Amino acid sequence: MKFLLYLIATVTTVCAVAKDLVIAQTLEVAKVTAEFPVGFKLLTTPNRQYVAYYDADRNMTVAARSLDSTQWVYQKLPSQILWDSHNYVTMALDSVGHLHVSGNMHCVPLIYFRTQKPGDITTLAPAKMTGLLEDRVTYPRFFEDHEGRLIFTYRHGGSGNGINLYNRYDAKTQTWSRLLDTPLFDGEGKRNAYPSGPTRGPDGWFHVHWVWRDTPDCATNQHLSYARSKDLMAWESAFGEKVNLPIRFDQTMLIVDAIPPGGGIINGGHRMAFDAQNKPVFAYHKSDTKGHMQIYAARPQNGKWQHRVLTEWQQPITFSGGGSMPFIGISIGDLQISDSDLFTVSYNHKDYGSGSLSFDAKTLNLLDKPISTSQRLPRSLGKIESDFPDMAIKRAGDSGTCGTPGVRYILQWETLGANRDRPRQPPLPAPSTLRLYKLSGVTHTAVETE
Repeated sequence: MKFLLYLIATVTTVCAVAKDLVIAQTLEVAKVTAEFPVGFKLLTTPNRQYVAYYDADRNMTVAARSLDSTQWVYQKLPSQILWDSHNYVTMALDSVGHLHVSGNMHCVPLIYFRTQKPGDITTLAPAKMTGLLEDRVTYPRFFEDHEGRLIFTYRHGGSGNGINLYNRYDAKTQTWSRLLDTPLFDGEGKRNAYPSGPTRGPDGWFHVHWVWRDTPDCATNQHLSYARSKDLMAWESAFGEKVNLPIRFDQTMLIVDAIPPGGGIINGGHRMAFDAQNKPVFAYHKSDTKGHMQIYAARPQNGKWQHRVLTEWQQPITFSGGGSMPFIGISIGDLQISDSDLFTVSYNHKDYGSGSLSFDAKTLNLLDKPISTSQRLPRSLGKIESDFPDMAIKRAGDSGTCGTPGVRYILQWETLGANRDRPRQPPLPAPSTLRLYKLSGVTHTAVETE
């Protein structure tokens, strides 16, 4: 009889390797509101760490510490959130060490802070950007261009009627200017794009994918699309076709899958990763010809997009409405690739439960069994502490790095689910504890013995 043992004694043949994460350090950051979910931000450098969140009184707050200290320094900012789950808080460091913080915006004037002294959060103060089209801001995001300059992007306008703008920061003059003299996406007053990215891929290019939406109703999401750029200035399709800016709905060469309104895709319901040849590969959900919800994969091949359905589910999932949606009946997790050019995507389905699917990167053919592509979090992090009904765990990954191989940090707290940005009536849960976890990877070598 054969069985697996961890390598703790004399053994014979090595047959597998499994990687787990263990908790190396736990730090409490603060008490935070648990009455609705909203995104927090973690940013780690080799020397310092920053956390941006809303405290128990809903004040936007930044905490900072030296990595060799367990003591936090706090700075409360003059911005207080109400009930809107769109209003996450985000931040970034520029090339000289100033911290930039933005958030708590859903079609409201720009809210933006910058330190007056590099690395010192107690000097965070309201700051200006361009002053143009900053009266109806949503979805702020910082990232770096190909030259390491700080970029800030946001939507101006509302759901179903908006444009996406990009600013570039000059660290020497501490001023912002437009990166592009036009929006990157323009809904022409009829719709808006919901982009994911731009993300810099392993090929050095920037990649962005999106759906269009006609109205605030999420059922009107449509047309999964994609574009790429070397410098964020000149854009093209997956097949090298040049794109005139701004990107508009009628540029059909950018469509990955022409999903109609009501076709079962939602903003955030699509994932992108890269194969061994650095080509983009997508996993997403939509309804099939019978109206049943399925998970699909797509990749560019021979001048067109190849599609493959990965599931054979026999249940429809319908959704509609505005605001931050609760669980619509399906969600998909990250799309990950293994060393052997195989992809795995996880899912949660209201009728078929949770699981994962693996498929070949080149053919998109489904594998018989899913493969594991990521390290497992410690089981203790999956235990809910609160006894208040319907609480869930929320996490934030690290947008930076400590620079130590095998070490990563995450934030974790507990909260109720989305409520379409509407107030909840009492009773309400007590504030939960926001914790920082330092995780380290431990490799267990599994061996086969007689």
